[in-house]
Amino acid sequence: MLNYYLKVALHNTRRNKALTILMVMAIAVGIGASMTALTVTKLLSGDPLPGRSQDIYYPQVDVVPESNGREPLDVLDYRTAMDLWSAKQADQQTIVARSQIKLRAPDTSLPPIMLSMASVTADFFTMFDVPLTYGKGWSHGDDELRSRVAIISFKLNEKLFGGANSVGRIIRLGDFDVRIVGVMAPWRPFPLFYQVRGGRFANGDTSAFYDKSEDVFLPFSASLDVNRGNFQPFTCWGAPEQPGHLESAPCAWVALWVRLSNPAKVAAYNHFLRNYASQQKALGHIKHAENTRLRSLMQWLDYNRVVPSDAKLQTILAFAFLGICLTNVLSLLSAKFLRHSTETGLRRALGATRSAVFSHCMVESAVIGVLGGVGGLMLSLLGLYLVRHQPVPYADGAYLDVSMFWLTFAISLLVSLLAGMLPALRAALMQPATQLKQL
Repeated sequence: MLNYYLKVALHNTRRNKALTILMVMAIAVGIGASMTALTVTKLLSGDPLPGRSQDIYYPQVDVVPESNGREPLDVLDYRTAMDLWSAKQADQQTIVARSQIKLRAPDTSLPPIMLSMASVTADFFTMFDVPLTYGKGWSHGDDELRSRVAIISFKLNEKLFGGANSVGRIIRLGDFDVRIVGVMAPWRPFPLFYQVRGGRFANGDTSAFYDKSEDVFLPFSASLDVNRGNFQPFTCWGAPEQPGHLESAPCAWVALWVRLSNPAKVAAYNHFLRNYASQQKALGHIKHAENTRLRSLMQWLDYNRVVPSDAKLQTILAFAFLGICLTNVLSLLSAKFLRHSTETGLRRALGATRSAVFSHCMVESAVIGVLGGVGGLMLSLLGLYLVRHQPVPYADGAYLDVSMFWLTFAISLLVSLLAGMLPALRAALMQPATQLKQL
């Protein structure tokens, strides 16, 4: 019977081409707009470390001496960060600081370039599952010895060495020679979670959180020599003796991430963090010992409101537009079924049941939905193509994945069925005598 309904539905769509095209276009445009917006929002609000984020935490201590006791600063001062990192109370831990540095490659003809550098510790690459094309990360011993080694990005390796294995090659950072020990594979977390801070103060502009990762990664200890005097604070509660020299300055500028593999370790680290803060209060280093936080990665991103407000608004507007399209399709389906009311009455007079009429109308609605889904998919791909050519930092990640592909058809089918339900019910409940009078 379903096969028969399908044949009749396909026949009717060909009979009323103009009406069919209008309904398919209404669904396609609504689906295309909503799925484009939803894909971008999903990209911006997704998990940057699938399978690992539940074990990654961000500790905070209120290091400002005259703090108001509300939320701690988003980053730590040098002394606190080094104390927590050196205590090694987590499964893994890494310090992260960001700065700009001048790079030269002595054995190439390229001019010096300014680029972004991340100062991290050895656990960074295994904690965050950073893929490497060549070489490997440095050791904990390199952190302690202030070894001048580096891992460079895939993009920078292409630019300097044509993509060849550059492990062992020398680059010059600032005034220091640094040996390359690894080359990253293309790595693009959305957002760039380990640099997220101050998002709730950004007035909705969190686009910087979707920048690409840094071009050079250097041991934090070595970077204090290599890039001395060029670090920028997140905030200060006193003037540094020398701008850019922040190790002993009253400034917050260093982030710390830790990996805690089970709830017991999370509780233990929380206890350690509170004890540390109490000790520092006794020493006069901080004022509010009770003001500590230990947020998971996803809690930290949510706290910093990483999804741009305009992306959320666009998604709401797109689905509102989809609702308008659904209303239009409902009206068009009503007109379509009403046009065929005499045929429906004849079928009822020959013995067709109300449920049979209803089922036939719903199959016809589903056919419209599938065709609309195909059109919506094409428009979604076009919309995402246009997004990828916009001057926004997350543009290169705007692609339709498999789950969104199937969701496109599911929503299209649902929209068409919802729109067709009322007209189908009306057609099924109408008396055959009334329908046959129109013959």
